Amino acid sequence: MRRRAALALPGALAPGLAATQAAPVVDLLLVLAMDASGSIDADEFRLQREGLADSVTDPAVLAAVASKPRGAIAVAVVEWGSPGAPVTAVEWMAVRDAASARALAAAIRTAPRSGQSYNAIGDAIAHSAALIAAAPFRSEDRVIDVAGDGPDLRSVTPAAVARDAAVEHGITVNALAIEVAPVTRFGEPLRLHYEREVIGGPGAFVIVAEARRDFARAMRAKLIREIAARPRGIG
Repeated sequence: MRRRAALALPGALAPGLAATQAAPVVDLLLVLAMDASGSIDADEFRLQREGLADSVTDPAVLAAVASKPRGAIAVAVVEWGSPGAPVTAVEWMAVRDAASARALAAAIRTAPRSGQSYNAIGDAIAHSAALIAAAPFRSEDRVIDVAGDGPDLRSVTPAAVARDAAVEHGITVNALAIEVAPVTRFGEPLRLHYEREVIGGPGAFVIVAEARRDFARAMRAKLIREIAARPRGIG
């Protein structure tokens, strides 16, 4: 069942995290926040969905999961675009092996597309932080993975503000920039905008897809890097 989460405010995260202390422990909580805005047509959206589904079942990604102390991560998928209205497309699912990865991939492929417009990245980060706070799994390693083809526009909570609130609560925000144009409306490459306004936390990084058809390659590389990162330990 898809749902809209309340936008996370800085003081709202800690109680949610405390409430999950009895939850099963995994090596990583990962929210994949995917661009479903009006700039993504049906074919482009399919490329993103297929690229993401293929990435979570890739043998190299599964090897990265298996290399972790507990051999398990938990993943949720968010679609974003409209101000104040990101949607959880796939609820939290554990990935421990090829079978559980295939189940996640199937959920990604079959989830209906939400109606989104504009590029409200800040609201996507806030929504994703709220998902992490309420996750039915527990990990000290928490990552929001924002993928998009444009800059932050019209967010209720600006991207940098939402990013800083997430980082304050131990969440790293990474980004995948789909650079379909040489520069954004702000006169700079999208990767630079994401470096300044979107990413944050220990080891935060931007990976670039040079075109939409490069999305699967970039996402696969990004997942391996995120999953294989040194764990911070379990609280």
